[in-house]
Amino acid sequence: MTMTTTSISKLARPKRFPPGRLLVWGLFAAVLLVAPHLFTSSLGVTVLSQMGIAIIACLSYNMLLGQGGMLSFGHAVYTGLGSFVAIHALNSVSGGNLPLPVSLVPLVGGVAGVGFAALFGYVTTRKAGTTFAMITLGLAELVFAMSLMVPEFFGGEGGVSGNRVTGQPFMGITYGPATQVYYLIAVYTFICVAAMFAFTQTPLGRMLNAVRDNPERVEFVGYNTQRVRYTAFIIAGFFAGISGGLGALNFEIVTAEVVGAARSGAYLLFTFLGGATFFFGPIIGAVLMVLAFVLFSEFTKAWLLYLGLIFLFMVMYAPGGFASLIMMNLRVASFGKLRQLLLPYLGMAITGLIALAGASAMVEMIYHLQLNSSQGSELVFLGVPLNALGVQSWLGAAVLLLVGGGLFELVRRKFAKQWSAIQEHIELETQRRAQT
Repeated sequence: MTMTTTSISKLARPKRFPPGRLLVWGLFAAVLLVAPHLFTSSLGVTVLSQMGIAIIACLSYNMLLGQGGMLSFGHAVYTGLGSFVAIHALNSVSGGNLPLPVSLVPLVGGVAGVGFAALFGYVTTRKAGTTFAMITLGLAELVFAMSLMVPEFFGGEGGVSGNRVTGQPFMGITYGPATQVYYLIAVYTFICVAAMFAFTQTPLGRMLNAVRDNPERVEFVGYNTQRVRYTAFIIAGFFAGISGGLGALNFEIVTAEVVGAARSGAYLLFTFLGGATFFFGPIIGAVLMVLAFVLFSEFTKAWLLYLGLIFLFMVMYAPGGFASLIMMNLRVASFGKLRQLLLPYLGMAITGLIALAGASAMVEMIYHLQLNSSQGSELVFLGVPLNALGVQSWLGAAVLLLVGGGLFELVRRKFAKQWSAIQEHIELETQRRAQT
């Protein structure tokens, strides 16, 4: 019995839309749709809107860092300039000078991002590695300095404000309520995330990965690596501009802070924390970024110290970010070994939290003495009253840190042995399956 060439090609051809991928995208759309019904407060809707904006920004940055190996210190230039152009476009719409629906204003920011990326990228992408990073840093500082020197465009220290409630309502949508703005951001987020994922599957996306991994070989086979980087840079600028345009609509004000080094640093830090080597890693990083800046910063004045320590430990022990931790455990679960690690994970979580409570209590008492000494030495941390000048508070915090840290190290060593044994089993099982 023989098979025709056509039937063989049909069998060999991979499915265009695997069921698992369709399920993931369906769940992503469902989360975007249902989220404001679960977090109904004004703060909740605002946080969700900022998460959508940050997801687009971090994914566009990861197009440079994770997919292209281009370490940029100035990505906020393109999100920020996109915001400024979008807010000016919104004011033109309000003044009747620009016949454009408010829902399309973020695309104006995207077009601006393309323009500025084409202009600046022509210079920056001529070099790679450290030189590229330094050039982007210099351009970022230049743009930030110009934001204070050109008040006609950047609005000076007060920035540029606008009003998104303008024009005739379409089907009752005025973009006055925060929920309506959220759903606009959600639509843009889903489309942009899908488009950026599709980019990773294109020949250009694959070639960008090759330029990241081995630019010499890419040049050897006849491709222009600078042109590949430049094209990807422009595409990333487009999505960054859309993110900035959505931010302009959401906040209705744009200040010089949006092109500052702190914003660029945040994109870098949280994209790395989420996991730059995985597509969904920057999504995790974007969620963490908003939670850190909006919620965690209100919880403690030492939040930047905690954030720096988290980044330090992630670089040392999990350079692949949170996404790599998730994928490693999913691999263990696929071989039926995750249940063996649940108890060690629980032990490390409990002992780690004990040690963290002790260390955090010390940090909070130090910050209280430095910043709030005029209010006395008493403070409350995690519902526990502490005396920053009292020996008992410092002794209790030290005991928690030492005991929790010691127990954590014991549990971690046992976990490391179990993890190594499981990894050996997985490797042997993988080889056995490959031979059968």
